[in-house]
Amino acid sequence: MSVASLTMLVIAGVLVATGVYLLLERTLSRIFIGLSLITHGVNVLILSGGGAAGRPPLLGSEDPTAMADPLPQAMILTSIVLSLGTTAFGLALAYRSWRLLGHDEVVDDVEDRLLARRTEAEITEAQDVASSGDEDEDINYDEDSQSDEDDADGTDDANGVDGADDAEEARP
Repeated sequence: MSVASLTMLVIAGVLVATGVYLLLERTLSRIFIGLSLITHGVNVLILSGGGAAGRPPLLGSEDPTAMADPLPQAMILTSIVLSLGTTAFGLALAYRSWRLLGHDEVVDDVEDRLLARRTEAEITEAQDVASSGDEDEDINYDEDSQSDEDDADGTDDANGVDGADDAEEARP
């Protein structure tokens, strides 16, 4: 492993680590700066994994063994476009939050706080109820799905008449 490739890996690691640190902050602007740093770190990692630099990948003009691999370049270009859109959207959210609230800090939701205060017994009880699979005895789910299928094909199975004919007769 050469010094240049090791340097690229260290740079990628530092970018991703700094991005994760900023991603864990409570302000939207730092969150999206962290996302962009993670994106840049992954781009550097893909670039270093793409191999040595080579000739342009144009068929017929160069020796195929001397050509650079175009796949990492395409992946990095796609990543740049996607990160630009995500960053623009996030910064628009941060600006809107700044204009409305005077800050861009992400505030805890009331429901999140209530869920955090639930006891272990309440959590296991909710999981047991959700995973029991018990249906309401008063509701016949199969009957409802059968009537939905009848409505979809437009016929009434009771008298075999198309529903469109009944609608025309009912008009004044």
